[in-house]
Amino acid sequence: MRAFSHPDQMRHTPRFFLQRGQLRPNFEVPERATALLAGLQRLGLAPETAALPPRAALEAVHAPDYLDFLEGALAAWQALPDPGPEVVGNTHATADAMANGGRRPSGIVGQAGWYTADTSCPIGPGTWEASLAAAGVALAAAAEAGAGRTAYALCRPPGHHAYAARAGGHCYLNNAAIAVAALRQSGTKRVATLDIDSHHGNGTQGIFWEDPGVLTVSVHGDPSAYYPFFTGYREETGGGAGAGHNLNLPMPAGTGDAEWLAAIDAGIAAARRFGAEALVVSLGFDASEHEPLGLLKVTADGFARAGAAISAFGLPAAIIQEGGYNVEIMGSLLERFLTGWGDV
Repeated sequence: MRAFSHPDQMRHTPRFFLQRGQLRPNFEVPERATALLAGLQRLGLAPETAALPPRAALEAVHAPDYLDFLEGALAAWQALPDPGPEVVGNTHATADAMANGGRRPSGIVGQAGWYTADTSCPIGPGTWEASLAAAGVALAAAAEAGAGRTAYALCRPPGHHAYAARAGGHCYLNNAAIAVAALRQSGTKRVATLDIDSHHGNGTQGIFWEDPGVLTVSVHGDPSAYYPFFTGYREETGGGAGAGHNLNLPMPAGTGDAEWLAAIDAGIAAARRFGAEALVVSLGFDASEHEPLGLLKVTADGFARAGAAISAFGLPAAIIQEGGYNVEIMGSLLERFLTGWGDV
C-alpha cells in the first residue's frame, strides 16, 4: 500500500473553537498529522509527497466563488479595522433566508457567514495552503484506486463536513468527494463512499445527494444530540436521480465494537448491492473510546477489525483521513486499522 501526505498540511494552525459557549483551543492541530506520520513510520510506510491539485479537480466538487472565498478570505479580513487573527463568521445564512431569496453579501464579514456553516472552521494563515495540500493528497490516493490498488491519504484538515460551497466542522475542501470525482472522471462508473468517522459525513452526502453513480454510506453517532445535529438520520436516502443511494447508520451514545462493526458490515453489503467498482473510505478515529469529542466507544481492536472487514470487500480503495483528535493514540489506531487491512 502506498501512502501520501504533504508538508503544507502543517501550515493550518487554528486557534478558535467555541464549545458550549466557551472559547477553547482548537482540537484540529498539526500534532494530529505528526501522530499519524509516526504511526506510518512504525508500519514502515514512508508517505510520498503528493502534487498540489489543479483548480479543475477542485471545481469538479466545489463552486468557483467558494474557492475564491477560501483563497482570499484572510487578506480581506485583515483589511478590516481591528480584525481578529482568524476569519470566523458571527452570523450564518439560515434556511429561512435562503428560501426567501437570500444572497451572497459583498463584505467579508457577511461572506464568512455565507460560506461557513458554523464556527468550527476558522480561516487563518496557512488554512488555504493546507486545504489545497490535503486535496492533492486525496487525489494521489484516488489515482491509486483508479489503477486498481489501495492507498492511504493523510489529509489534514479533514473534509467530509464541507459542502460544495460551505465549510464546517474543521473542514474546508471535501477531500473524499474530490477523490470520488477524480475516480468518476477516470472512468470508474460506480463509486461507494464509506464514512466511519464518528460524525455524519454531511458534506459528502450533500454533494452526491442526487448523483446515481455514487453511493454514500455513513456510520456515525446519533446526530440528535451530536454534531452535525441537522442531518445524518436514517430517512435521508438521497433525492432525484440519487434517490435510494444514501445510507445513514446512526449509532446511540456508548456504542461499542459489536454494533459499530455490524453497521460497517451493513454499509459494505449496501455497496455490494450497488455494484461499486471502487471505494472511498472516510477514516475517522473519533469513534474511539478515548476520543475527547467522542460519543462512541470503539476499541483499538475494533478499528483493526474494521480495516479487515472493509479490505475483505476486495475493492480498490482510497482511504481518506478525516477526524480523530486524541493525538496520544491516533498513530496507534492508524497502525491497527492498516494492519487489519493487511496490505502493509
